[in-house]
Amino acid sequence: MINEVRNAVLSILNKNNYGYISPSDFNLYAKNAQMEIYEEYYSSYNKTINAENQRGSGTDYADIESPLAETLESFLVTNSLTKSTDNKFFVPSLVTTGDESYYLLKLLCYPIMLTSGIQSGTEVTNNLVCTTGNFTTYGIISGDIVVNTTTKATSTVVSVTSNTQILLSSNIFPTGAPTNNGFAIFKASSLTEADKVSMGKITMLNSSNLTAPSNEYPSYVYQGSVLELYPSTISTQGQVQAVYFRFPKVPKWTYISLVDGSPSFDQSQTDYQDFELPTEDEYKLVTKILEYCGMSIRESEVTQFGMAQQQHEQPTFSMQQ
Repeated sequence: MINEVRNAVLSILNKNNYGYISPSDFNLYAKNAQMEIYEEYYSSYNKTINAENQRGSGTDYADIESPLAETLESFLVTNSLTKSTDNKFFVPSLVTTGDESYYLLKLLCYPIMLTSGIQSGTEVTNNLVCTTGNFTTYGIISGDIVVNTTTKATSTVVSVTSNTQILLSSNIFPTGAPTNNGFAIFKASSLTEADKVSMGKITMLNSSNLTAPSNEYPSYVYQGSVLELYPSTISTQGQVQAVYFRFPKVPKWTYISLVDGSPSFDQSQTDYQDFELPTEDEYKLVTKILEYCGMSIRESEVTQFGMAQQQHEQPTFSMQQ
C-alpha cells in the first residue's frame, strides 16, 4: 500500500508543479500520518461506545464498533517480559520484545514455579533434557509452561517422558551438545492477572498481612522503564507476560536508484516496511501526508486540500456528530 500512497501524493503535487518530495521526506511524513490515524482509532472507538449508549449506533451492517475493535485488536500482542533485576521486569520495547507498548492492557503472571535448573545431557529436538532432574516428581503435566531462561524462548509441555526428559511443543533448546541453558517450568493453571497499583499504595498494601499481594492476587507498580511485581517471589524470567497494544511499525518506502538517479520502488530490501493500517484508510494517509507536504513546500492550497478531504470522511467511520 505504501507505494500506492506515495504515487497518489506525487500525482496530486505534480499536477500543478508544486514540487517533488524526496523518499526520506515522504517516509517522515508517512510515519507521522500513520501515527495520527492510529491514535484516532482509540478516540473513534470511544465515540462509538458513547453512540451505542445513546442508541445512536446500529447493528448488523450498521455496527460501527466491530470494525474498529478488529482494527485495534490487530495491534494487540502478548509477550513474555524480560527480567531486569530481582522482581523487576522491563516494559515492552524494541530491545526486549521487538515492539513498543502503546497501552498496557493487562499483566499476567505464573506465580507457581514447579522447578528450575540447567539443561544437561545431549539435547533432542523438541525436548528438554536434564540428567540431574527428577521431572516425574514435580507434578508437571501437559500444558505447563517451559521457559529457556537464557534465550527467553517459551514452550509448553506435551508430556513427561522420563525423570530426565520432557517432550515440548516447540524446539526452544539447542539440539546436540548441551549449551547449559537455564530453564524454568511454571504451573499453567496458576495463571492470574496482576493488579496495577500506585507506588504509594503498594507500601500500604505490603504493610498488612491481610492486604499484601500474594500468588493468588499479585500486584505491580509502573516505574519508568520497569514493572515491579509483588510478591517479590515473582522474579524469574518467563514468569510475567504483558498483554498490550503495540505501536505500529514505522513505514519505509525503499528504493533503488536508476541510471538517471531517480528512485524506483524496491520492496525486496530488508528495511522495507508497509503501512500497518487497513486498506480503507489509504485515502486518509494520502490526505494527511499532503498536509505535511503543503507545509514543507509552503503551499497553503495543498494543505487546505488535505484538510478539506478529511472533512469529507463518512460519519460512520469518524463518528463526528
